[in-house]
Amino acid sequence: MRARPYPRYKDADIEWLEQVPAHWQAKPLKRLTAFSTGWTPPTGREEFYGGEHLWANISDLGPRVLTSTEKTITDAAVKEARLRSVDVGSLLFSFKLSVGAVSIAGAPMFTNEAIAAFAPSQSVFTPYLYWAAPVFISHNAQENIYGAPLLSRERIANARLLCLSIPEQQTIADFLDRETAKIDALVEKKERLVELLQEKRSALITHAVTKGLDPNVPMKDSGIERLGQIPAHWEVRRMKRLAGKIGSGKTPRGGAESYVAEGAMLIRSQNVRTGALDLDDVVFIDEATDREMADTRVREGDVLLNITGASLGRCCVARLQGGDANVNQHVCIVRPRPRVSESSYLAYEVMSPVVQCQIFETQMGISRDAVNFEQIGDLQLATPPQDEQCAIAEALDRETGKITALTAKVQEAIERLKEYRTALISAAVTGKIDVRGL
Repeated sequence: MRARPYPRYKDADIEWLEQVPAHWQAKPLKRLTAFSTGWTPPTGREEFYGGEHLWANISDLGPRVLTSTEKTITDAAVKEARLRSVDVGSLLFSFKLSVGAVSIAGAPMFTNEAIAAFAPSQSVFTPYLYWAAPVFISHNAQENIYGAPLLSRERIANARLLCLSIPEQQTIADFLDRETAKIDALVEKKERLVELLQEKRSALITHAVTKGLDPNVPMKDSGIERLGQIPAHWEVRRMKRLAGKIGSGKTPRGGAESYVAEGAMLIRSQNVRTGALDLDDVVFIDEATDREMADTRVREGDVLLNITGASLGRCCVARLQGGDANVNQHVCIVRPRPRVSESSYLAYEVMSPVVQCQIFETQMGISRDAVNFEQIGDLQLATPPQDEQCAIAEALDRETGKITALTAKVQEAIERLKEYRTALISAAVTGKIDVRGL
């Protein structure tokens, strides 16, 4: 594709845009198309939910054409709020939370109050608006008290959109449909490659921590179905026999208000990634709080394991870069016994599907996935002599490091493709490139 600029430009008459093609005009959206917003029935009113009417929420948006919704509402809900059905072909635009998420209504439906539905119009070709609305309307957003973008009905109505002929709108929409489809296909292939690399990494770890490095070593039945055959000189041990400490921390009094600019690190579950400690957004506590939390202090080489929530099971070795650290209640410290267990090997074993399955089979918790210290202590691990643990860990460091480096390159390529996609859309709908004839 060889894009070129338009022959002539003029001042854009839009604050954030310098120039536009000379034959384009900027007009408030309210002069181009009508829009409406929906309603959310009160919680607990069962008579309003589960009916025959589609009811779009922000989480439903994303598909180019939306023909089904996760939730539905009843005739009673429609009458209660005097809702108007969204016309087929309307653009659905999220203006709260996920500002700019869009879909085109492929069936009659209603929406919640966070979605603006733009009716089909003779002035705006809806497939063009699908691409243009996230660019132009989102620029009118303001930040709410939490720093997230937010749009009001007034800001939506007054957002300025570039007007051009319907045939040219269709040309731009067709161009973006075609080119973004190519980019999306490339992204999908690369994301699949990342999945395959992670599967390879997982298989490599599993084989190493259950079979060892010597393919000719005599094997025996471990007595545990999930472990299967293990080297004859290995033992199956529970975590509590390998660890001198199994325990988590706590949140300092005052919560986030107790964090300071520098001091001892407080490691939270978001800092514990699979295979590595991420200190980019680590928080700090002062000396007095650190003393109060002495029992939760982390030592270099401790194995850290997330024990609650969506990140349950994520595990790494504590590499503290010379700093002092504690953990909160969502992170468990597993401290290997000297001359019995080696940190890196133990972390790899916990990362393996063999142990991850044990963690998720024993999880508990009413509102959040969780495991307790007793359950962690009862995890069963295939355990070689310590010198062999070190050799396996070194081999895995080397081989998984190659996979990690390759994965990072693929992910960088994915991000570049996504950035290019965003830039291409913006360039086409703002007239930076002339796609006629492409």
